[in-house]
Amino acid sequence: MPTDREDIVEALRTIIDPELYIDIWTLGLIYEITLKEEHTEVDVKMTFTSPACPAGPQLVDQVRQKIEALDGIEQARVQVVFDPPWEPSEDLKAMMGLL
Repeated sequence: MPTDREDIVEALRTIIDPELYIDIWTLGLIYEITLKEEHTEVDVKMTFTSPACPAGPQLVDQVRQKIEALDGIEQARVQVVFDPPWEPSEDLKAMMGLL
């Protein structure tokens, strides 16, 4: 069976933000996942917690590597966007003790 969106989400859940110690999916850093070419190519739009995130390049590399390690995926392209700017959800704020 070809890799699907849920497989990709599960892979992304294994990538931990090194500053907040929460996975990038739960943080809401992944804005869009698009499977193309019979599920062999994946485009991802993601953001960082801040435009100056020192771990940004490391996170992008991890996203690409985790997705390309999935069965049948030949290429993952990651586009970093800052519009809309990242804003933690109310649930996330509560989880982080910010409420």
